[in-house]
Amino acid sequence: MPKSVENLRTWQEGMRLAKDIYRASNSWPKEEVYGLTAQVRRAVVSIPANLAEGVGRSTAAELSRYSRIALGSAYELDTLLRLSRDLGYLAHANFEELNARVSSLAKQISAFISY
Repeated sequence: MPKSVENLRTWQEGMRLAKDIYRASNSWPKEEVYGLTAQVRRAVVSIPANLAEGVGRSTAAELSRYSRIALGSAYELDTLLRLSRDLGYLAHANFEELNARVSSLAKQISAFISY
């Protein structure tokens, strides 16, 4: 068990990704503030938040459970970013960079769960 969530590379990357997605979604249409923008933000924040909750529960079983929830949020985020790109809210180049990071993070979480 990690002593602190801040020591987890997956949590660190999740935090960086959350900040970058918040910045990227700032320019999305105002009519989406309670729709797609909010959903994307909830999904990305859920990744490091669930990792933190799993560490805070102090058992391997709970850490695994919350890590799986974080992984599900990463897959949800992938779908939402694709929709954002298709709707023209997210430039293709920006989508490619963010989506690659989401994919990498999902692989890291999967490896962490297996560990």
